[in-house]
Amino acid sequence: MKSLVRWGATLGLVGSTLLGAVFAGSFPVLALSEQQIKDKLDSVPVYLITNEKGLPLSRALPEAQSGPKKGGSVTGVYLSRQEAQTFINELRSAKGKDPKLEEIAKNLQVTAVPLGVIYQQLQQTKNQDNRLLFAFKPVDQEIKGALELLQQSGQKVDQFKSVPVFAVRFAPDQGYVPIQMTADKQQLIPLFLSKQDAQGLLGQVKPKYPKADIQVIDVDGVIKTLQDKNDSWLNQVVLVPSAESRQYIQTLPRDNNAPKTPAVAPNRNNSQPAKPKQR
Repeated sequence: MKSLVRWGATLGLVGSTLLGAVFAGSFPVLALSEQQIKDKLDSVPVYLITNEKGLPLSRALPEAQSGPKKGGSVTGVYLSRQEAQTFINELRSAKGKDPKLEEIAKNLQVTAVPLGVIYQQLQQTKNQDNRLLFAFKPVDQEIKGALELLQQSGQKVDQFKSVPVFAVRFAPDQGYVPIQMTADKQQLIPLFLSKQDAQGLLGQVKPKYPKADIQVIDVDGVIKTLQDKNDSWLNQVVLVPSAESRQYIQTLPRDNNAPKTPAVAPNRNNSQPAKPKQR
């Protein structure tokens, strides 16, 4: 949880300053190191349903779905702590459940982990039998927002099978809008897990850049870009969790060595960064 604490001060005030995919398979040679990718993913808390021993609630995968390795199981990974808790509450209140399920449900809890920890776990077990896979459960509101943006751009889509990520661009064929750290003038390129946050930044740049827009990508595409591309701008990328998750981060013990909170001030990005996979 230290990774979340470290980013707490950096991301905690972004919201106030701003007005079922499965990770699996083999990975290519990394442009960024695995540790660098993990560090970037660690800024996003995700939520597992665990038992009293801290083990994730999981189910065995049918042989046909478990991939080239034998066996295996899958557990849900929620992007919303509230939605994970709602699932537990519904399980506990289900009528006619058997005594064994009732006992299991009584001891379930929501456990937050950094997204990078899940990425690291998958990397370490990718060649193992009976591995644990993670089925992501995006927030319904963000899926709806992603589909609306894609349809507005002329794309004929009616479903989004991954976790949507929202990036603000100066124009469809230009670079991403960075934010600036107040202390050292460092520029970061935010990739938002919330459409509302992306709209806040878009509203700031629209008066000067009328063609600015929001690009809808997905977490799989972001990870693939971090793995495949060898571009210096990737070092500036930071994933910004939702307001709900930022509020959760603020409840964690403070790390006195955490970086300063960035002022979300758009700055012209002269580079033309390569774009993560677009749906």
